[in-house]
Amino acid sequence: MGIHGHRTTRVKRPRITMIAALAMLASTAAVGCRQDMHDQPRYQPYRRSEFFLDQRQVRPLPEGTVARGHLDADDHLYRGLVDGAPATTFPMPVTSAVLARGRERFNIYCSPCHDRTGSGEGMIVQRGYPQPTSFHEDRLRQAPPGYFYNAILNGFGVMPSYAMQVPVNDRWAIIAYIRALQFSQNAGLADVPVAQRAALDGHAADPHGAGAKTGGSTH
Repeated sequence: MGIHGHRTTRVKRPRITMIAALAMLASTAAVGCRQDMHDQPRYQPYRRSEFFLDQRQVRPLPEGTVARGHLDADDHLYRGLVDGAPATTFPMPVTSAVLARGRERFNIYCSPCHDRTGSGEGMIVQRGYPQPTSFHEDRLRQAPPGYFYNAILNGFGVMPSYAMQVPVNDRWAIIAYIRALQFSQNAGLADVPVAQRAALDGHAADPHGAGAKTGGSTH
């Protein structure tokens, strides 16, 4: 009893604290156990489906579907074709940077068969692989750029496709460098700029250079 005759209620604090803790734990567990997104009905890849008539759960793409960033609608650029025929022009300007890139990619991917001059006497050819046609034969000198693009894209003869190894722009860069190789082996004096012909005339008159006269090396 209290001082004035009133009953005093004792509060059992440990019990209240335990009840509050259990309530919080239960609410947290209830939130954490919501697995609606995790346990939703779904199919495993390439498993059989009882829902679709063809029983394939992997559905065919709707006609005309294009992956984002892969429209590739430019036949000239992506397939080397203009009006269904091999392109006779390049889809971009051929600059010194393009030629430098083409030379680098050519030496990596093409020279093992075609060698670095394009004559078809690469190292693996020397070890028994079928020899490719020299780029300097008249038939290939006259072939349009789209012809070479098709060979890189789809392969030709024993040559496999290099579509996976060589991206689109690099294919054109390689073709531009092939054109430079062909030109370098078949150019005449008339193809040299007038300002540089005097230097060539001097070299022709003294092919060994000053080093040969003095006994020095020209290398």
